[in-house]
Amino acid sequence: MINNSILEANKEGRKGTVFALAHPALYMIEMAAHVGFDAISIDGEHGGFGEEAIDDICRTANGFGMSVIARVPDNAAYQINLYLDRGVQGVTGPHINSGAEAQALADACLFPVEGKRSWGGGRGTEFNDQTVLDEKYGGKLGFAKWSNANMLVVAQIEDKKAWDNLDDILAVPGLTGVTGGPHDFAQSLGHPGEPNHPDRVAATLDVETRARAAGKTAGGDLTSGIGIAELMLGEARAFVAAHKNDKLGS
Repeated sequence: MINNSILEANKEGRKGTVFALAHPALYMIEMAAHVGFDAISIDGEHGGFGEEAIDDICRTANGFGMSVIARVPDNAAYQINLYLDRGVQGVTGPHINSGAEAQALADACLFPVEGKRSWGGGRGTEFNDQTVLDEKYGGKLGFAKWSNANMLVVAQIEDKKAWDNLDDILAVPGLTGVTGGPHDFAQSLGHPGEPNHPDRVAATLDVETRARAAGKTAGGDLTSGIGIAELMLGEARAFVAAHKNDKLGS
């Protein structure tokens, strides 16, 4: 395991640069390291990631000095633990709508005494290798404290119910911060298909303002990210438009 590379960037006074994957692609991880990204993110809710692929992603990224953060498919503790046991060092929980759900998210991500994370035997706990745990962290409790200090726990606020319960969500001590979900949030406010509707924009601004006032992070406070989808739909599309009529021999 490595120190959380996003938090290491933050200590230098800058946001961590994050490359987002929607599907397993070890080649893209190596390329991301080659151009200087700090970390990798994976979308387990809408992407296609099995546990073996996540293990390979974490192993490869960590080998290049990059941490891996993930949006998990759901907030069940067992599902979160499968990601953490692979070596993921940041979890975004989708559809967090109450303080109790935010507390359960934090509990699943953090070892006791701060949380209730289950101890596993994967690479996320140094393979439960007592020799390494003793020499590197001073034992299992030392590792647990180190792991908690290197874990990002983020609640995704994407429903009016979450907005209504925001104070309770922000009161959870183990929560690092919140992030948005403009499409689902707009739909819950009565504006399906309009993620940029003024009501949704205003609601998200209120969420972020209150989160920061409560000492939590919001949105992209800690990171700046881009993924293959943005690159293909942006620069790659512009390239095709510029060259699709190139003549042979020109």
